[in-house]
Amino acid sequence: MSQEPTSGTPARHTTDDSTTPVHFDPTTGRSIRRAVIGVAVVFAVGFVAVFALKWRQQHVLAADAVTDASRRPTVNVVAVHASGKGRMLSLPGETAAWFESTIYARVNGYVDHWYSDIGDHVHQGQTLATIDTPELDAQLVAARAQLNAAEAEVRVRQAEAELATTTYERWRDSPKGVVSEQERDQKKADFDSAEARLNAARAQVALNQADVDHYVALTQFKKVTAPFDGTIVERRIDIGNLVTAGSTAATTPLYRVSQDRPIRVFVDVPQSASGELMKPGAPVLVRADNLPGKSFDGKVTRTAQAINPQARTLRVEVDLPNGDRALVPGLYVDVSFQLQQSGLFQVPAAAMVFRDSGPHVAIVEPNGQVRFRKVTIARDEGNVVELGSGVADGDKVALNISSQIGDGDTVAVNEMPAATGLASRAPQ
Repeated sequence: MSQEPTSGTPARHTTDDSTTPVHFDPTTGRSIRRAVIGVAVVFAVGFVAVFALKWRQQHVLAADAVTDASRRPTVNVVAVHASGKGRMLSLPGETAAWFESTIYARVNGYVDHWYSDIGDHVHQGQTLATIDTPELDAQLVAARAQLNAAEAEVRVRQAEAELATTTYERWRDSPKGVVSEQERDQKKADFDSAEARLNAARAQVALNQADVDHYVALTQFKKVTAPFDGTIVERRIDIGNLVTAGSTAATTPLYRVSQDRPIRVFVDVPQSASGELMKPGAPVLVRADNLPGKSFDGKVTRTAQAINPQARTLRVEVDLPNGDRALVPGLYVDVSFQLQQSGLFQVPAAAMVFRDSGPHVAIVEPNGQVRFRKVTIARDEGNVVELGSGVADGDKVALNISSQIGDGDTVAVNEMPAATGLASRAPQ
């Protein structure tokens, strides 16, 4: 029941909440319970699935680890071979003229004319230049004048000697008592004196003749001639130059002539190969960088038969015909020697293992086990090392073996061709 508000007083409507009735759906609780249970089941299934996945991954990793641990490491191997019938040894060499001569003046004077220049091919005795020698000409004239005077003196002394001879013979053959013994002795002394003066005059003629011959011989050197068939490689004179006789350090040479047919090749061979080249006759192949595609065959002609104590090398000389003058003196060339069988074994440089006790190689036995053997190095040719001991023909050596592999370990083998193994060299 409600009361009407009085006049002038606002109406109030009050409601008591505690008396308001609430109505619930009976299915609501069951839905909530089912939702909670569903979420819990989803979380449980997800947890189990994640746990199972992680467990499987751990199991797979463990299995892989066991497999990897049991798997053999793979190494590259190459077979050891003997050096074969022979090997090539290539060394730098230098060409040199067969003959080479520096020509100096033999007389003092001035260059009157020169006829040959650098690059000219000249013949023995050919005139290269002429020298004007006024001083020598004057000395020759004076020597001839002295010779003429000495010859005149000989004639005078000869006349005196003839007179003394005739006088002495008369006095000697005179009857006894006609002339005194003292006078006879005096004529004998005059005769001997005349003969002595004649001999002295003749000796002076010979001396003066020698002076003339000397100056005449020097005049032959007014013509500068080639000492042999060759090529002018240097000219250091010109017309009017003052030249001085001699070959001292203060004297300027006139020409330098070389003969390059045949030509020599000098090579310094290391001591390790000197034993095979000590005797002449080893085949040689010569190449020059400025002559691509061209080679020259020859043989070792001579050796020094001694090792240079400073460089530990043997000087070897090779003679080449050089008929077309393709090679010139002073040329850098590559000289290859065909050496005989050495009885050594070749292995790639990548097979070498250096330890404190010396060089070793890793031999892989047929059962895959690794055995390290100590070896001796006979020759180091760069990519190839020749061993004198420690290996046998047919042994399998490992290339670039890991430091993790020890003696007795078992490995898997990847056999490589010999040519590939010899060509590869990797740092240890």
